[in-house]
Parts: sequence; C-alpha cells; structure tokens
Amino acid sequence: MPNPHSSAFKKGKHHPCFGKLDVVFPIGKNGFRNTPETCLACFYKTECLRSAMNRPEGLKVRESAVDRAYEAGMMKFLERWSTKKNIHRKIKAEQKYCKN
Repeated sequence: MPNPHSSAFKKGKHHPCFGKLDVVFPIGKNGFRNTPETCLACFYKTECLRSAMNRPEGLKVRESAVDRAYEAGMMKFLERWSTKKNIHRKIKAEQKYCKN
C-alpha cells in the first residue's frame, strides 16, 4: 500500500487517518499538541485537522483552551460561558448525528 500522505492518493479520497485527532494532532512529549511531519506533506492536512477539531474530541480540546484563557485573564466570564455553551451544543449535535 502506498504512503497515505503521498501524491499516490487521488483528490477526493480520504486517508484512513482522516479526522482522527490522536493521529493528526497528537499530544507531544512537551504536553502540547503538534501536527506530525508526515501530515504536513498531506494534500488533505487542513481539511483533516478541521474535521478532527469539529468532532467531540476536538471540541473538548477547544473547551480546555477556553478554560486556560479564562484562568489567564484573557477572557471574561460571560465570554467563557457563551463559548463553552456553544461548544457543548456542537458536541451534543455531533453525538446525536453519530447515533443516527
């Protein structure tokens, strides 16, 4: 099988790793999330990362970023509450969609 990140894959077909947060945006040794080198050469990298971040696992990553911003004083309470409520709505909608 050819490398899924090479040009051997045609446009329109997604790779087996497409949208999997732990594969396309894993937590590194330093505790921060990084895109692996193999993904940087992929034609679908932007679409793939967006897809991963719009799934429940990715939305939880965004939620933790909101909490960190609030704790650092970069976000006020009402903005934090509104953002987290929006994230939770998206998580519920995604889970409902996955059940059907």
